[in-house]
Amino acid sequence: MSGELGVRAFDSLAALVDEIDAAVVVVPTRDHFAVAREALQRGIHLLIEKPIAATVDQAEQIVALAREHGALLQIGHVERFNRAIRAAMPYLESPRYIESERLAPFNPRGTDVAVVLDLMIHDIDLVYSLVRDHIDNVSAVGVGVLTPSVDIANARLTFRSGAIANITASRVSRDRLRKLRVFQKTGYFSLDLSAGTGEFYRLRADVDFLKLAREAQTIEAFVERVPIQAPEGEPLKLELESFIGAIRGESSIAVTGEDGRDALQIAMRIVSEIEKTMPALRGTPAGSAAVSSLPLGSA
Repeated sequence: MSGELGVRAFDSLAALVDEIDAAVVVVPTRDHFAVAREALQRGIHLLIEKPIAATVDQAEQIVALAREHGALLQIGHVERFNRAIRAAMPYLESPRYIESERLAPFNPRGTDVAVVLDLMIHDIDLVYSLVRDHIDNVSAVGVGVLTPSVDIANARLTFRSGAIANITASRVSRDRLRKLRVFQKTGYFSLDLSAGTGEFYRLRADVDFLKLAREAQTIEAFVERVPIQAPEGEPLKLELESFIGAIRGESSIAVTGEDGRDALQIAMRIVSEIEKTMPALRGTPAGSAAVSSLPLGSA
């Protein structure tokens, strides 16, 4: 492979980190901490694929190591670079309700982890980055269908501000779907993350709600469709370019280590809530049998 690509191959991580200034960590999640620690202790800038680590404690240590050794740390939550998200950002303000759906056909890759850490974590990061508020309550359910782990999950996040996010993820669906709907005081967004497109229906400033209550009106009477666009760009390429730009001092880190840690922490809270319901969902009376922890594994 190294010959085909015209790059140098290294026999060990220790040999590699002595020769580089920055790296992208794409090993299985269980190995993120060991690799990141080796690199960060040498001040090497890192882009770590999601999730940042296998545990929140490891995530905390990675963030601390980056800070201690002056290394830049970016986490690979690539949906931040989705064209639909980039197009919506200038119009987003204080979301009140978010509905997220991420459905995918079955693929053996990644099934050593619950769907929360395999797929849902993308939307956990997106939702949290949009609301940016303390989460007061997490409720969640999930079931395994084709694997011993959770294949379909739904989580409801309630923020201190009163905002609510309803997140659904499935890896056993017939069709592929990645939709995000956002409601705020100024209007409504419908974003298709698969296509990288979206629409913003903005509430008209001159709406007479008393008149609307008295008369039958079409939706056009109180909202206007606002075209939203962003430059073309493959999200993964934009993510890598962002990382390099930050290293060069041309921009700030787009998805910080703290962002990655927070997304993982929320995901773990969701996993914990699902574990509470697993005996009942499996048809086992609660308390009559131990429920094994949902496994962590590859990114």
